[in-house]
Amino acid sequence: MQDCNFLGAYSLFSKEVRRFLKVYNQTLIIPVITSLLFLAVFSLALGGRVETIGTLPFKEFMAAGLIMMAVMQNAFANTSSSFIMGKVLGTIIDYLMPPLSAFEITCSMVLAGVVRGLIVGLLVLISVAFFIDINIHSIGYTLFFIISASMLLSLLGLFAGIVAETFDQMAAVTSYLITPMTFLSGTFYSIHKLPEFWQTVSHANPFFYMIDGFRYGLTGYHDGNLNVGVIVMLVANMFIWTVVQVMIKKGYRIKS
Repeated sequence: MQDCNFLGAYSLFSKEVRRFLKVYNQTLIIPVITSLLFLAVFSLALGGRVETIGTLPFKEFMAAGLIMMAVMQNAFANTSSSFIMGKVLGTIIDYLMPPLSAFEITCSMVLAGVVRGLIVGLLVLISVAFFIDINIHSIGYTLFFIISASMLLSLLGLFAGIVAETFDQMAAVTSYLITPMTFLSGTFYSIHKLPEFWQTVSHANPFFYMIDGFRYGLTGYHDGNLNVGVIVMLVANMFIWTVVQVMIKKGYRIKS
């Protein structure tokens, strides 16, 4: 069994973290401002007409969804942008030349994406806490869903970065897949308000379970089955991890 190159893996992880910290205005501050703008606009537009969703105040419902949406989008952006830039600019050799296994590359890239997602999520949480009372209902569920969601989106970003060959293709993945799945997963509304057919469609969207589970952890409110959500997150992470690791090991669209 080959020994793990901890120094090499840590070096790659550190490089990826420094990369997004170097442009913190773009990678950390702007997502917080965007989330606060969403909260302000929806509160002003609907706050007077929709005071509660179920037993939960509307602003608290929105806040949980916005925090998770920021985590997901930034975890995805971190790995996808790094990998596609490496391929387009020719710096992908920096990942291939060092004695790093596919497992070590995957770990380093994904962990850096998770770190960015969690930092953004924490900053959004602190920001909205100035306007909304935040009382965490379940620390266990909160941590599980925010970590598993950021990990899954980091893996999906890595997958998209491997498959895409141009910035246009990456933009298409973000615009036609990630953004719609995020917005249509109960971020801004309860799926119980939807017709039965669209409720079924929502339950087929793994992003729904991320947001629903995190919302339960933060507020105690949920629309779906939490046990199903836990299983979906575990299975999805293991499946995408395996796919990504095999693609890196074989050099799919990387070495050619």
